Amino acid sequence: MHLGRKTAHRKSMLANMACSLIEHKRINTTVTKAKALKQFIEPIVTKSKTDSTQNRRLAFASLRNKYAVTELFRNVASKIGDRPGGYTRIIKLGNRLGDNASMAMIEFVDYNEVYTTNDGTKKKNTRRGRTKKAATASKQEAPQISEQEPKEDNPQLESITEETVSEAEANAEDTAPKVESKAVDADDKTAESDGKKADE
Repeated sequence: MHLGRKTAHRKSMLANMACSLIEHKRINTTVTKAKALKQFIEPIVTKSKTDSTQNRRLAFASLRNKYAVTELFRNVASKIGDRPGGYTRIIKLGNRLGDNASMAMIEFVDYNEVYTTNDGTKKKNTRRGRTKKAATASKQEAPQISEQEPKEDNPQLESITEETVSEAEANAEDTAPKVESKAVDADDKTAESDGKKADE
């Protein structure tokens, strides 16, 4: 890709873009320049995996910036050391408003926290064809666990329910004699009325 530039201009432009990418870990540019930068920087990153004077000199010949070379060999290489290739990623961003050029973001793969998940926990591989016994056993175990949890976790709930039950019983006892007394009063009144009738 010539990028509409002479050789010297093109090399210096790619070197500057590579230094910016090493410093900021991601840059926005056009899709064509991002593809050219990917081809330019990936061999340099591969050289940075083995820290030797010869590799540092080769990287400096391409980048022409000693601070970028130091950052590349010190920080970037340690982060990317396990990866066998494909150190950068190009994400398209749509077209630019001024000239409608297609834009893209090029970034180092290992420096993106959104896509990389380094929890250290591997996913358990399960086959699609599970046996029916295992599926039914897992279904039966699930409700038993859910029933036991509240009893162990909430001892306060048991005491609250006991208190409410005792209060309800006490209220019931208080209301019972009142009903009986009313019934007794009604009997007395009927007896008195019967006595008066008899006297008459």
